[in-house]
Amino acid sequence: MTIDVKFFASLREKMGSDGQQLDLAGLETVQAVWDAATSNAEMPVNLLSAVNMEYVDLNSVVKDGDEVAFFPPVTGG
Repeated sequence: MTIDVKFFASLREKMGSDGQQLDLAGLETVQAVWDAATSNAEMPVNLLSAVNMEYVDLNSVVKDGDEVAFFPPVTGG
């Protein structure tokens, strides 16, 4: 299973990368993707996640070829 992972804004800086491609079997949820992509790093409070540009929760199922994005909450003003 191949998943494209993207990190945005401050997460990109914290992770030292804008993303990576994971080629792992057994990734079933967005939470599992986070754990694999970050070596089980602590998840920031209020983290937002999206699969194929649609907001999802961490229990959402992922499939081969999906793009999973993580980013901090966006504020405007």
